[in-house]
Amino acid sequence: MRVYVDSDILIWHLRGEKRAARLLRRLAREPHAELWTGAMQRAEVVFFMPPDEEAATLSLLARFRTHSVTQAIVDRAGVLYRRWHPSHGVDVNDALLAATVESSGGKIVTQNLRHYPTPGITVQKGW
Repeated sequence: MRVYVDSDILIWHLRGEKRAARLLRRLAREPHAELWTGAMQRAEVVFFMPPDEEAATLSLLARFRTHSVTQAIVDRAGVLYRRWHPSHGVDVNDALLAATVESSGGKIVTQNLRHYPTPGITVQKGW
């Protein structure tokens, strides 16, 4: 099963949060689990990494497959954004990840459960 790790978990790990490290180790050991992240979640991490953390950041991201953003995902994410942004604060990146998971299957692991209210998507709190 695909396990999409949201950028907040990745950033917490890079900042030394032990719970994030334990979570990622546990997810990697789950039978049949494939670690993924969305293209925009990867972008959030890469665009804002400090230059002196580049090696550690890229090493962490190498453990994940990154799902691309397609036209169909963008179109569906637009629907999700317009539906859920006013009531739940869903941002563009959240909507893109939700649409990615809808199209590819799997679950999202995040600390921001509120950002993923879409019915039919499995969302798990990291810790």
